[in-house]
Parts: sequence; structure tokens; C-alpha cells
Amino acid sequence: MEKILVGITGASGAPYAVAFLELLRELGVSTEVVITDPGVEVLRHETRLGLEDLSRLTGRLYREDEISAPPASGSALYRAMVVIPCSMGTLSAIAHGAARNLLQRAADVMLKERRPLVLAVREAPFSLIHLRNMLAVAEAGAVIYPAMPAFYHNPRDLDDMVRFFVKRLAEFLGLRVKDLPRWNGL
Repeated sequence: MEKILVGITGASGAPYAVAFLELLRELGVSTEVVITDPGVEVLRHETRLGLEDLSRLTGRLYREDEISAPPASGSALYRAMVVIPCSMGTLSAIAHGAARNLLQRAADVMLKERRPLVLAVREAPFSLIHLRNMLAVAEAGAVIYPAMPAFYHNPRDLDDMVRFFVKRLAEFLGLRVKDLPRWNGL
């Protein structure tokens, strides 16, 4: 069960998803991806990458309408699922069990099977509805892991900030990342 399922939605933050997949490949972790239709559009806009490019970063790529694909079943073994970036619409669907597409169904499966589900939410500011939905998924067992940059490692550019975030996320999942800058105090 060393496979990680990565969900990509239409929230801004596609560079996080690409960097996360690149890192997991470097670490030798098998991945599969579920991408929504808006996720495809945002991927093109923010990274200039298409589905062919994305498919080179993963073992298998699923579109949101492939509702009978393996991630729709608890019998498909995944170590964890990370939705990166996670739109507020997807968060809402997960919070309320509205599994209307493969990504939402896969997240629902992770919760019912008590497997790790991590949502890298991307929105600002949060409305009361967003906060209540985050509370609902957290109470159901998911982890809210907002895509927030850090600065204590003195990033040189946006790529440094993105890479640092995905390395921290990988370590949160229990993967060892050798060159992750560590806080050593002031």
C-alpha cells in the first residue's frame, strides 16, 4: 500500500501539485492522479502543462468522470490521498458526502476506510461556510493542510517556496526528505 493518490482541482495552486508529484517520483513513491475538468484548465494556465505532461509524472491518470475507476472503491489500496490544490467546492462536497465525481468519491472512500486524507486548501479569506466545511472534514478524519508559504528557510524565489511546502507535506505523510531545511532557532 505504498501508492499515494493525488487529487487536483480547479483551485489556484497547480504548481504545488506538479512539484508534489515530481518529489514523490524522486522519492520512489508510486502515484496515481485524479484531476477535475477545472483542474485541467488551471494546470494549463498556471504551469503551461497539459494532460500528457501530467501523465508522465504519475503511474496512472484519471479524469473526474471515470467514476468506475479503482479510486472509487475501498478495495483499491492507497497509502493516502492528497488533494492539492483543494478548491472550496471540492471541500464542500467532501464535507457533505456529495460524491459527484471520481475525485470526490475517492476522498469519500478514504474517509470511510479510515485512511489518511489531506486537503491542501487554497482560498483567502475563508468564509464561515469554508471554516465549517473544514471543521466537518477534520471531524470526519481528514487533515486540513493549507498551501501556505514559509519564509524561515529564506526562499530565493517562488520555486523554493513551492518545493519547501511539498517537502513538508511529504514528511507529514511519513516520507523522509533529505534536503528539507529545518528550523534551528534564531
